[in-house]
Amino acid sequence: MGDQKQRVTLNDVAAASGVSRATASFVLRDSPGQSISAGTRERVREAARALGYVPNGLARALREGTSRIVLLTIDVALDGNYARSYIGGLDAELAAHEHVLLVRYAHPHDAAERLVLDTIAPHAVLRFGEPYLTGRELDDSGGGWRDGLAAHVAAQVGYLASRGHERIALALPARDTPLRSVRQRFADQAAAALGLRPLVPFTVSVSRSTTGSSRTTAADSLSALLAPPDPVSAVAAFDDDVALRVLAAMRPLGLSAPGDLAVIGFDDNGYGALAAPALTTVHIDAEAHGRQVARAILGLPADDLAPAPGRVIVRESA
Repeated sequence: MGDQKQRVTLNDVAAASGVSRATASFVLRDSPGQSISAGTRERVREAARALGYVPNGLARALREGTSRIVLLTIDVALDGNYARSYIGGLDAELAAHEHVLLVRYAHPHDAAERLVLDTIAPHAVLRFGEPYLTGRELDDSGGGWRDGLAAHVAAQVGYLASRGHERIALALPARDTPLRSVRQRFADQAAAALGLRPLVPFTVSVSRSTTGSSRTTAADSLSALLAPPDPVSAVAAFDDDVALRVLAAMRPLGLSAPGDLAVIGFDDNGYGALAAPALTTVHIDAEAHGRQVARAILGLPADDLAPAPGRVIVRESA
């Protein structure tokens, strides 16, 4: 018992080399983009060699009885700028604390999930958008009406209202997406807070078909929405993909945006800036949301992290 060697940790290496734990981690993982001097790097590596530190992830998992892998499952239909920036923040924060992020694009609880869980024994399992998908309303950071999805939808509807639009349609994807009903509920609540009637929902196909049938169907829907006695004057789209299809469906009808119909997207996928007219949209940077979740998983404080509010990128279409 007395001869059993105590496990060497990253904290031991940091203390021996006179640097912070984060700096020692960056050096031993060869993290790119770090301005760490050659002398400091060599001092950290020498301390690791002298102490017998083993940075191998598998060896660490065996010693601690669990892996340092965090598993995130995301539905393919939810991929977008928000998801990518969220994943970027989550990954960076986990890496700074010697954990690894594994992302699976799949439906939750699919047949392969059990195999994945048994194989890697993750430190934590996350499902992207789970608070909304399980019906929980979040008023704190990361959700709800302060800096979450509801607030971003309110910014979209609020922008159209600020431009004088009182009758607004909500363009939804025909594809099955777990956030469809959530988005419609938030949009109607935002409209009610502004004294507007519920938004008029209609679906737009987002298939990659080249037959033109999806464009025709969308054009028929737009014609009905613009017909008297109660025509809409603006469309709030589920995302930029749907918004761009609305703009495409307007052309065969001889309609232009924003003169005949204002159109605003959501989640700023980058392609809207290249359209004609350029697409007005809502941009959301979710890096801080991802970092907050990482801190929560690791039991670390996150008071210094403030999510950036969503903002409307004003272009030509609205």
